[in-house]
Amino acid sequence: MDDGSDVLDSVVVGAGQAGLSASYHLRRRGLEHVVLDADAGPGGAWQHRWDSLTMADVHGVAALPDSDPPGRPDGRANTVVPAYFAAYERTHDLPVVRPVQVDRVEDAGTDDLLVVRAGDRSWTTRTLVNATGTWTRPFVPHYPGAETFGGTQLHTVDHPGAEWFRGRRTVVVGGGASAVQLLGEIAPVTDTLWVTRRAPVWRTDDFTPEAGRAAVALVEDRVRRGLPPASVVSVTGLALREQERAAEALGAYVRRPMFASLEPDGVRWADGTFEPVDVVLWATGFRPAVGHLAPLHLRSPHGGIRLDGTTAVADPRVQLVGYGPSASTIGANRAGRVAARGVATWHDGRHGGADRASLTA
Repeated sequence: MDDGSDVLDSVVVGAGQAGLSASYHLRRRGLEHVVLDADAGPGGAWQHRWDSLTMADVHGVAALPDSDPPGRPDGRANTVVPAYFAAYERTHDLPVVRPVQVDRVEDAGTDDLLVVRAGDRSWTTRTLVNATGTWTRPFVPHYPGAETFGGTQLHTVDHPGAEWFRGRRTVVVGGGASAVQLLGEIAPVTDTLWVTRRAPVWRTDDFTPEAGRAAVALVEDRVRRGLPPASVVSVTGLALREQERAAEALGAYVRRPMFASLEPDGVRWADGTFEPVDVVLWATGFRPAVGHLAPLHLRSPHGGIRLDGTTAVADPRVQLVGYGPSASTIGANRAGRVAARGVATWHDGRHGGADRASLTA
């Protein structure tokens, strides 16, 4: 259903956890839709994760609706989760089309419709569920002298495995869970430094369900106000796992403040002292992959997309899932259900069909 010949009830962009959950609930409601996925195969961002990331490292993956969670707790996440997603797509006959790289989403100019464009293909739809996540937009901050550094600069997405770092003195930049995990892998095989802009906050108490809900609520509040979403870990704090204790014993988690500049052979600290390094590993996170939504002018003056639940306040035809508080696998499932309800509400408000709106997901 491309080239604008049919009008869909919705188009889902992205086939990760949030996109598949949304598709499942749209199908249950009888809403005609397609899921456009930029990847050649199932798995979303999980298929691109580094080989050393196991299911134990990610504390498992929440089950998609009407399914059991993926097994093999010691298996590689980049094979276990894609296999799980592929089986889920087949079992529920989800209408995934791939590979499709969406370039832009724009107003059709008539009948409250949207047009989703991907190269010379297009889909006309009443609503959009955006589930593109963040993996395709790694963030690397600019520091003076970065272009002169003669060593290797990597981002988390490029992680080649711990053995590659052997004999290469490495500075890991970032104060999140990825930095902690990567230091846990790298420090036992090479000399490391850890730098962050702000001192890390370590969590020493048990992380209860109540604490988790409170943390998500803080992220939700930012999104509700139209601020750029923060990561949940930024409000939960950091904790070491058993597999990171060896790195801790080596002093890997003694944090230093951010260096002032990069030089050809290392980093220069604010006090003028120099530290030789071979590798800079930027564990500096990601930004939401929402550039294709720019024609819809969804951003608030604060730089984020203001949401009411999953509905874009600036354009209620658009649902955002896997954004802000729904970036976790559990949050993505809930957001998929809420987004399908939002699609049904919009559709029924414009075109009738109360029977479908009354279905529960």
